[in-house]
Amino acid sequence: MVDDMRDDNGRRASNGDRLTRAFTAPARVMGRLVGLSGDADANPVPAQAGERRDAIVDCAIYLDGIRQPAAGDYREALVQARRHRGGFVWLGLHAPDQQQMAGIADAFGLHELAVEDVVSAGQRPKLEQFGEVHFLALRAARYVEHKELTEHSEVVETGQIMLFIGPDFVISVRHGEACRLKPVREHLEARPELLKQGPWAVAYGVLDHVVDLYVEAADGISQDVDLIEESVFARDSSGRMQRIYQLKRELVEFKRAVLPLQRPLQLLIGDTPEVTKELRKYFRDVQDHLARVVDQVSSFDDLLISIMQARLAQVTVDQNNDMRKVAAWASIAAVVTAIAGIYGMNFDFMPETHWTYGYPLALSVMLAASFAVYRMLRRSGWL
Repeated sequence: MVDDMRDDNGRRASNGDRLTRAFTAPARVMGRLVGLSGDADANPVPAQAGERRDAIVDCAIYLDGIRQPAAGDYREALVQARRHRGGFVWLGLHAPDQQQMAGIADAFGLHELAVEDVVSAGQRPKLEQFGEVHFLALRAARYVEHKELTEHSEVVETGQIMLFIGPDFVISVRHGEACRLKPVREHLEARPELLKQGPWAVAYGVLDHVVDLYVEAADGISQDVDLIEESVFARDSSGRMQRIYQLKRELVEFKRAVLPLQRPLQLLIGDTPEVTKELRKYFRDVQDHLARVVDQVSSFDDLLISIMQARLAQVTVDQNNDMRKVAAWASIAAVVTAIAGIYGMNFDFMPETHWTYGYPLALSVMLAASFAVYRMLRRSGWL
């Protein structure tokens, strides 16, 4: 029936597609009779394949730790890698969507839950196992250089990196620009003896690079904290609470990347039998660097809280000083107001009311009394 017509990919055809195919069917038949293919130029590059090439950053085969020449798409590369003992494929992706991941998940046998996490991104650092495939999620973070820390400065830029680690493949997925993996690939390819360890060597390289960026970010944040501390405790203090709060917010974002990574690293070192003894040494080194960053982050957090409290105390003291000054000048004005108020009562029998020098004498008494109160307040530190 016409209603059940489907296209070459098995999808139900629309009314327009049905009419087009109906009118072009005779031409296709004649083309086949004379040896031409009527579908050859209809869709030379499928949309899905084109999108997939956009998501793929690099695809390489490694045999005995040495990169081999390109072998077409990732399916062919996986088949070729499985023909050799110790060979594996490293497929690098950048921000793939659900459609782009569908073919990759089918080829490599990836679990749908892990694929969903890859597409949505924003995952907490974790290590999960789906059969023979491990799924490792990381949060990348790098320090953003800035001339001056303001209430709108971006101090830390974060992103997401996820790895599928199988017996003969590793798939790296990157979201954001916080951590590019090209330097990792170049560094590992310069060390074939390390790449001989297989896909988990790639996992080590990525983890090591991510944690190195953590170390750089922690050093940069340390400089910002020092500058904030100097500005708050300087003689002419100009530390604004907005700047301190902004740095505190950026530090919280950094903590979300650093602290949860401790658990996956512990699992890699102790409870993952696929990781060889030799690689465990490398992962322990990464753990040591991460522990240093964790200690720095904790100290930054405590120090920023202390700086905020100190700045709030300074603001309170400044407000108290301002109120004392206002009260002191009000006291001086009260003396003048009291004398003027008494002589403004308009009684007939006021002292010196009709004296020629009464007015100058009243002004002199006001000035003398005001000066005496001023000196007293000055000595007490209110002015």
